[in-house]
Amino acid sequence: MTAAPVKVDLVKAEPVMGAGFDPAFVPGITGPTPTELVTKSPEPKATGEPAPSARTSAEQVYGEQPSPERVDEADADEVDADREDKADGPVFEASDRRARIVADRKGVRLSLDEEACEFRWDEIAAVETESPRFGKRYTITVHTPDRRWYPIEIEAAARARFKEWDEQLDAVLDAYFEEA
Repeated sequence: MTAAPVKVDLVKAEPVMGAGFDPAFVPGITGPTPTELVTKSPEPKATGEPAPSARTSAEQVYGEQPSPERVDEADADEVDADREDKADGPVFEASDRRARIVADRKGVRLSLDEEACEFRWDEIAAVETESPRFGKRYTITVHTPDRRWYPIEIEAAARARFKEWDEQLDAVLDAYFEEA
């Protein structure tokens, strides 16, 4: 007995989309990547028109670009807001080549190299300072209510700065920090 040949229809399957196949894919935010290849010609067209610049294409895609006057006004508004923040009350700032701390009416901001974190006053349980017996590294630790702490060390030019920094930080804490 011979078997009859079986005819099998192959259906072209759609590609599966998702982070497993495209690391840049974020559901709901990014659309699917195009399946057809986009080719770019290495030379601009030989017409009398100049080649489109990146600015021209950005204007085509995103619409009107802000004029320099608008940018200057935005920068001026930011500077005015910074002046108002500093004018409202005491501000503590200390920094060295790697670390920086700023405490003002908004809260406490710590930064080390490229990393930064910000705490509002209602997110802080305690602020602790420590001056070493020897050396010039001043340590400030921000404690949160969920029992986490964030220390930062700032190297002072001289040990005499420790007393000045303590006084400035105490003034800021007295003005803005309220213990529950």
